[in-house]
Amino acid sequence: MSFMQMRMIIGFITLCAALLCLPMAAAGAPAQADQVYINASTYVAERFAGEPPAQETLWPSSDLRTQLKNILGHAPSLRFKYWGAGGKTVWILDEIGKDRPITAGVTITDNRIEDVQVLVFRESRGWEVKYEFFTSQFANLWLDRDQQLSGKVDNITGATLSVKAMKRMAKAALLMHRATPQAQTTLADAR
Repeated sequence: MSFMQMRMIIGFITLCAALLCLPMAAAGAPAQADQVYINASTYVAERFAGEPPAQETLWPSSDLRTQLKNILGHAPSLRFKYWGAGGKTVWILDEIGKDRPITAGVTITDNRIEDVQVLVFRESRGWEVKYEFFTSQFANLWLDRDQQLSGKVDNITGATLSVKAMKRMAKAALLMHRATPQAQTTLADAR
């Protein structure tokens, strides 16, 4: 066997090995690029009819941090940015689905969910949570005494972790809303 024939055989084997390894490399590759459905500033502006109030900051008390940890399953952030006026708050939250964060906008009015939308989806699966057939299930839900949503939110086959992340964000927004001046205004008006 000549040197040239040997080199061709080695080249052929190397090419075959590379082609066999390609599917494995793709499986370990990062998920698709971030899917941005609506940017945060647009979402906030839409929730306040084009005139959003100034951004505010909620610094959760130790009690609220404990409650948030119970809902989220991990230590919450030290502070949360939100927009609020007239009994309404808008939260832009991130929560891990399976491996990567899902960014959602959650609007709370009078201690009930007014709207939930997926703003940015980064996972390779579970993107169905962006559709209105799913997000509309959150409308008018509130937190009960056990800090659970007041109604059922149906799961989506193949998107269980994304659904759970969306539920956690909805519950967290409802809980944090209670700690804002906007919620206090609503309670005072009800008395």
